[in-house]
Amino acid sequence: MILAPPPAPAGTVAPPLFIGSDIYRQSSYGARHPLRVPRVSTVMDLARALGWLPPDCFRQSPRAKPAALSLWHEAPYIAALQAAETLGEATAEMRASFHLGTLSNPVFPEVYRRPATGAGGTMLAAELLARTPGVIHIPGGGTHHGLPGRANGFCYLNDVVLGIKVLQRAGLTRIAYVDLDAHHCDGVELAFAGDPRVRMISVHEEGRWPFTGALTQTAAGSAFNLPVPKGYNDSEARAVLHGLILPRVAELRPEALVLQCGADSLMEDPLSRLALSNRAYLEAIRALLPLAPRVLVLGGGGYNPWSVGRLWTAIWGLLAGHDLPDRLPEAAQDVLKRLSWNGGGRPRPASEMIETLLDAPREGPVRADLRDRLAHLARR
Repeated sequence: MILAPPPAPAGTVAPPLFIGSDIYRQSSYGARHPLRVPRVSTVMDLARALGWLPPDCFRQSPRAKPAALSLWHEAPYIAALQAAETLGEATAEMRASFHLGTLSNPVFPEVYRRPATGAGGTMLAAELLARTPGVIHIPGGGTHHGLPGRANGFCYLNDVVLGIKVLQRAGLTRIAYVDLDAHHCDGVELAFAGDPRVRMISVHEEGRWPFTGALTQTAAGSAFNLPVPKGYNDSEARAVLHGLILPRVAELRPEALVLQCGADSLMEDPLSRLALSNRAYLEAIRALLPLAPRVLVLGGGGYNPWSVGRLWTAIWGLLAGHDLPDRLPEAAQDVLKRLSWNGGGRPRPASEMIETLLDAPREGPVRADLRDRLAHLARR
């Protein structure tokens, strides 16, 4: 791993890059788990069907080695994760000590290789950006719940923490982290609480697991946490963007920006009660891109295969400078038609989830309690 990459010549900016892997294809957490659905493979297939992923824009994600993972994770836990994959099951000790083999964190055939690939992609992206400014999309990243010594909330490793630590090790001292996932980024906050080099902003559903990230919780001054009510809509997301996210990122003047774009804040997601359209994410990303010379755009949560695939593909289209179509061509529609819930009995989506890339706007009132919470954070 590169520890102190030389700076790029002044004015050099790398073209947008997509980091992915076929390990996500046919990999599942199991028939009863929310992550039984395809996600990253859908984004790759949909982007290719749109002509947005030529070979020069794509790079295979490497698999992080244990030595690299030890930048954040504890050696006994890494060894247990490897052993669980080899055994194909978790021992009683693994369940008790490392939370492996639980309903949330099951043992599946790629239980080490898949998260290590996500971590490797984010760490590679951080190394590349430390050398040369630009923007990199890693939809397999964003596992923001992982803890140093155990699995947590579907996350076995914390690629977000590892990527930020790579940026820090390269000498960057002003890093902004913005998390749009429906769930609070408890693992990331644990890693950087009190670290003046990292500013964390998390917008997440109130009263939702992991039940952290209260409005008054500041992580020793490093975090701005905004719990939002169920039904959170595009108009409210715009108020949050301009009332919290943009001013707090801009005042930091970040050398790097890390965006976690978990798709579970979308209306169709089964694991939240928020009501955003994918346009709200794109609006936020478009406004944030000019605020930092280096931008990592990660995936995260998201458990509806159609809404996840459409959002993360649209994000890549925006980052790569493509026009987003009103109606998808037949080849792209075919990708979405082939998707399924892989069990669980949920109905297939409405036709617009297959025929279009962009949702209809989901505007609504900006509720008084949300305005009050924004005012509270503005006083900090």
